[in-house]
Amino acid sequence: MNFEILLSFVIATATLAFSPGPDNVFVLIQSAAHGKKSGMAVVCGLMSGCLIHTTLVAFGLSAFIQANDIIYLILKVFGAAYMLFLAFKVYKSKQSLSALSSVASSKDFIKLFKQGFIMNVLNPKVSIFFLAFFPAFIFSDSVPLFKQFYVLGFLFIITSFMVFSSFVLLSGFFSKLFFNSPKRIKFLNRLQSGFFVGIALVILKG
Repeated sequence: MNFEILLSFVIATATLAFSPGPDNVFVLIQSAAHGKKSGMAVVCGLMSGCLIHTTLVAFGLSAFIQANDIIYLILKVFGAAYMLFLAFKVYKSKQSLSALSSVASSKDFIKLFKQGFIMNVLNPKVSIFFLAFFPAFIFSDSVPLFKQFYVLGFLFIITSFMVFSSFVLLSGFFSKLFFNSPKRIKFLNRLQSGFFVGIALVILKG
């Protein structure tokens, strides 16, 4: 077992997680809007979704999905449709500064967890990314390949979880930035809505 390869994988994963992207931006927005606990619920949902993609890669289903255009298209359409639904839901929501503070304490964390989970699972590009990324870090000639993929998957999840958790801790800065006026709250809603639309376009484009 080559631990240097595993270390390089962790470093590469941390670099990717720190890079601006849809998931970490979403975590920041949710944490700023609804509090750190809500942000952590989203993080846990996103990381749980990675388990599904790791399993798909480990047992070769990602290659099957990639090789079948119809199945891949169906997954992309479902993923994009869910993102557009979230965009519409956020756009139509009306929140005042006082209402927002009550949401922070009463937000359904299970729903946020499910939202992060579904966001991740319904994006087939995550599986394709894993399929392209993981083989570069095969670390043993004796350990079965599917077990190595699971090891890499868990390392990816743990590393990303730590990075995303640091984003949650920084959310207080964004709370002060956005929630000083109703106009900024409205801007945040529009930002979230546009974010979901952007995710839908990215999924369909791939």
